[in-house]
Amino acid sequence: MTPAMIETGGVRLRLFRLDDATDTAAACADPLTRRFISGMPDPYTEAGARWWITEGAPAAWATGGAAYAIADPATDRLLGGIGLSQPVPTRSQAEIGYWVAPWARRRGVATAATRALAWHAFAAGAVRLELLTHPENPASQRVALAAGFRHEGVRRAANPGRDGGRDDLIAWVRLADDPPGPTARLLPDLPGGQLTDGVVTLRRLAPGDAAAMHRLHTLPEVVANRVPPVPPERAAIEGRCLLAESHWLAGASADLAILDAVTGAVAGGCALVYDEPTTGQAMLGYSLLPEARGRGLTSRVLRLLANWAFGVGLARLWAGTRPENVASRRALERAGFRSEGLMRGRLPGPDGTRVDSALYGLLATDPRPS
Repeated sequence: MTPAMIETGGVRLRLFRLDDATDTAAACADPLTRRFISGMPDPYTEAGARWWITEGAPAAWATGGAAYAIADPATDRLLGGIGLSQPVPTRSQAEIGYWVAPWARRRGVATAATRALAWHAFAAGAVRLELLTHPENPASQRVALAAGFRHEGVRRAANPGRDGGRDDLIAWVRLADDPPGPTARLLPDLPGGQLTDGVVTLRRLAPGDAAAMHRLHTLPEVVANRVPPVPPERAAIEGRCLLAESHWLAGASADLAILDAVTGAVAGGCALVYDEPTTGQAMLGYSLLPEARGRGLTSRVLRLLANWAFGVGLARLWAGTRPENVASRRALERAGFRSEGLMRGRLPGPDGTRVDSALYGLLATDPRPS
C-alpha cells in the first residue's frame, strides 16, 4: 500500500487539496506542460483543477494507482504532480508520470519525486515501472536517467497528439532489482557542452542548425555519400536537429555541428553512431560546407571526436569513404586512422547500383597524432 505522504530527497509527496486548485490550474495551463501531456483539458481552468482534486485523483487511487501533489517541504506550496497509472497487477507493473510547475523547474524536483515514488512502489510490491517520454522532451528523458530508468525503445504512434495525429513515445524502464542511483550513459554530455582545439569547435546539433544542415546535406557531393543517395527533405533535417539530444541521451548517436572556433559560423556536421555498444564500437561520419574545405578541419574534427570517444569508454572507431574520395582518405590518415581494406558493393548507389567503401579503423590503443 503506497503511503498517503512521502517526504524524502527534498520533496514532499502528499494528497491534493482544494487549496492547490489555483496553482494546479496555472501549472497545467502552462504551454510546456500542455505540449507534452496531450491528455490534459484545454483550456485548463480552476474548475478543471477542482475536478481533478475531488474526482480525478481519488479515481486514480481507487483503480490501484496513485496521484500525489509534489510540494515544497518548507512551505507546502504545490510544485507539481506525480502518480502511478496503468497498473497491471498480474505483472506487478505500473506507469509513472509527472509534471512540474514553471516556478519549480530546473531544481531537481521531478527527479527527486520520481526516485521517491519508485522506491515506495517497489517496497509495496511493484517489480517493473515504466516511464514514457515525448521524443522532443529531453528534460524529461534526463529525469528518467537520473532516476535510474533505462532506455528500452520507442513505442510508435503510442500517444494521441493535440493536432489529431499520433506521437511516438520513448519507453524508459526501472526494475525493482536494478542498482540504485542514476543510469550510466553510453554517451555522456560533452565537457562544458563542446569540444574545441581553438580552430574548430564541436557541439551538439540543435534545432537552430536546420538551415545550415539542409544546405550541407543537399550538396551533390554530400548526397552521393548518403544512404540512400537522395537529397533529404527539409522536414527530415529539422527532425534530425530537433531529436539530436534525445538520440544522444538514449546512447544511439552523438550528432554534432562543426563550428569555426573563431567566427562561430557553422562549418559542417559530424556524427558518432554507436552501432555496437556490446563491443565498444562506433562509426564516424562527417561533411564540411564548401567554404570550410581545404583548411585541414576534417582531421581536427576527427581527432577531437576520437579523443572524446575513447575517453568515455569506446574501444574502436571506424569510418567508410568512397575509394575515389582522396581528401577524405587523407583526413582519416592524418587523424591516425588505418586503412583496413575495401568493402565491395557495400552501399546503395544511384539507379540501383552498388558502390564500394574504403574502410578505416582506429583503436583506443593506437598511437595518434598530437
